[in-house]
Amino acid sequence: MKSPQSDIQALFEPKSLAVIGAARDENKIGYKVLKNILDGGYQGKIFPVNPQGGEILGLKAYRSVEEVNEPVDVASIVIPARFVYEAVESCARKKVKYLTIISSGFSEIGNNEEERRIVSFANQHHMRVLGPNIFGIYSAAASLNATFGSSSISPGRVAIITQSGALGVAMIGKTSVENIGLSAIVSVGNKTDVDEADLLEYLVTDPHTKIVLMYIEGVRDGERLIQAVKKATQKIPVVVIKSGRSERGALAAASHTGSLAGSDEIFDAIMRQCGVLRAENLEEAFNWCKFLANTPFPAGENTVIVTNGGGIGVMATDACEKFGVRLYDDTLSLKEIFSTVTPEFGSTKNPVDLTGGATFSHYRSALEEALKSDQIDSVIALYGETAVFDAENLSSMIGDNSRRYKEQKKPLVFSIFGGEMIESCLLAMKKGGAAVYGDVYQAVSCLGSVYRYYHYLKEYSEAIDEAAIDPAPIDRVIDQALKEGRFFLLAQEGQAVMRAAGIPIPQTRIARSLEEAVRAAETIGYPVVMKVVSGDILHKSDAGGVALDLEDKKEAIDAYQAILRNVRAYKADAKIEGVEVSEMVEKGMETIIGARRDRTFGPLIMFGLGGIYVEVMKDVAFRALPINRREIMAMVKEIRAYPLLLGVRGEEKKDLDGVVDTIIKVGTILQRCPRITDIEINPLLVYEHGRGVKAVDARILLTSGKKGV
Repeated sequence: MKSPQSDIQALFEPKSLAVIGAARDENKIGYKVLKNILDGGYQGKIFPVNPQGGEILGLKAYRSVEEVNEPVDVASIVIPARFVYEAVESCARKKVKYLTIISSGFSEIGNNEEERRIVSFANQHHMRVLGPNIFGIYSAAASLNATFGSSSISPGRVAIITQSGALGVAMIGKTSVENIGLSAIVSVGNKTDVDEADLLEYLVTDPHTKIVLMYIEGVRDGERLIQAVKKATQKIPVVVIKSGRSERGALAAASHTGSLAGSDEIFDAIMRQCGVLRAENLEEAFNWCKFLANTPFPAGENTVIVTNGGGIGVMATDACEKFGVRLYDDTLSLKEIFSTVTPEFGSTKNPVDLTGGATFSHYRSALEEALKSDQIDSVIALYGETAVFDAENLSSMIGDNSRRYKEQKKPLVFSIFGGEMIESCLLAMKKGGAAVYGDVYQAVSCLGSVYRYYHYLKEYSEAIDEAAIDPAPIDRVIDQALKEGRFFLLAQEGQAVMRAAGIPIPQTRIARSLEEAVRAAETIGYPVVMKVVSGDILHKSDAGGVALDLEDKKEAIDAYQAILRNVRAYKADAKIEGVEVSEMVEKGMETIIGARRDRTFGPLIMFGLGGIYVEVMKDVAFRALPINRREIMAMVKEIRAYPLLLGVRGEEKKDLDGVVDTIIKVGTILQRCPRITDIEINPLLVYEHGRGVKAVDARILLTSGKKGV
């Protein structure tokens, strides 16, 4: 059961809360949770529940939640696992809306059946479950700290969703050290019911939340997560850290697409498609969150580096290229802006080098000019400790400029490097909330996160591109295959699907005898190609079931006989339907297009370098369907072989329009024909611009189910 967003507000902003398992013993979690709720300033009604009754922390304790004479929005359950089901039954009779089950001892240790029983019962009685195996929930909107973590959580703009309870508790401590205020922090634990998608739906509407950080170990309902993050990133940045690896799909071994679709590659591509910023580690994630939560959005992409050292400036330049930060390179404009504040032996080129002799006054003037200029949209200020610069003034310079740049809505990031005094300044300024880092790459990485989100919003389009494909003829092909008990299409059936979708294929005939093979070759015209047609042989070349460039009748006869001989030797019981005779197509760039229904993320599309080395090179990119042309081009540009499509060493540019059109058609087939689980075209030959593409081989896998739409 998935409730609408309006309902989940009760989880973050409950009017009343019961703590089932509230304890008098300070060493128990039930005591800590209740104490945090009281100390956090929660203004709603609090009902401790303990079998002994009496009083706990000055509040009346109830023997059962059913004894409470007022409505209960949320019940926080902090009791041993064996007693949880009984407590959930009591909550159902009390008509509690939400259960936050802090108790552990369920699916995380193999107790799956009891967990399913609890959640099923709760959902049947219109209760949602957060957990089990969580540390609780903190919500600044309700001044609610119903966790067993730190009691001193500072309210702020960053919301954290974490699958790991222990890491979540540690994150609370880290946010305190980094001076990062939280609007919410929630652990989802075993994610039996409420998940990241549910929580995102609320947080994106929460006026306290300006950015969301998610720590994810695994994804269960990927399609729903995609929809949730797409909606969220239209309003606020979302940063993700993902660890762990999920199982590959059940059909993974059956196609190249499946074998290449490792869960992490898919996750990474889809999150990028949805505008999510994926961090490599916790430090990077916290840096980004702090910077994004406190930095104005840039008006444009012109970035200037101001430095007092050439070496550190070169490092920053390298970092800008790595993190996608565009450096302003109008040398005449830069000279006009900085000539009056740069020493005679300095440089007004970007990076603007104030030299090692730069003083506090030089920095202040250079940053002032950059702030005033309409040509400059963001600034990276670098400082390496020197004897002539008064480091004691550094803190005030950083603080003053940070405030002024923020007022003018212009991003500014500092990187300072030096000895003990610099390190002391660095810690103090970070504690004060300034965007200052000891490492150049950390500083530029933060600005890069802003620009990646900037580009996503700038380029985002809700448009979806589909091809005008009638699924009826494709359904007829599928009907026949399923009628024969096959969950795959034979070569000629795959070609029929390609024709129905308007995807160019070679001239082809199916021969079931030597005479038919020769006649087909002469009808098509030499040279020709022959391939075995057998559902038992997925990789034809491995079985010796392919013969290329057959120039005459004799070669055609020899090839036909050799193919049958090779295949029988390779797999004696293989059912051979015939031999496919096709035109020997002109050579082109070999690419691959794949589409599949992923168990976690739903329909996916893939493009990459094709041919026989596809699994070795693994030069492919993924996206979730549906998709538009702009996103398809972004996917195509991600592969390492993309420069080959543009033409190298005198070769002409390849037909990218043909590639994009074919990707759209393959995606449309998968979406309109639910009984197709996998499509793979390998190779798709790509010719020079204007000459199109040709699908040489198409493999299609099926499942039973309803027909196309």
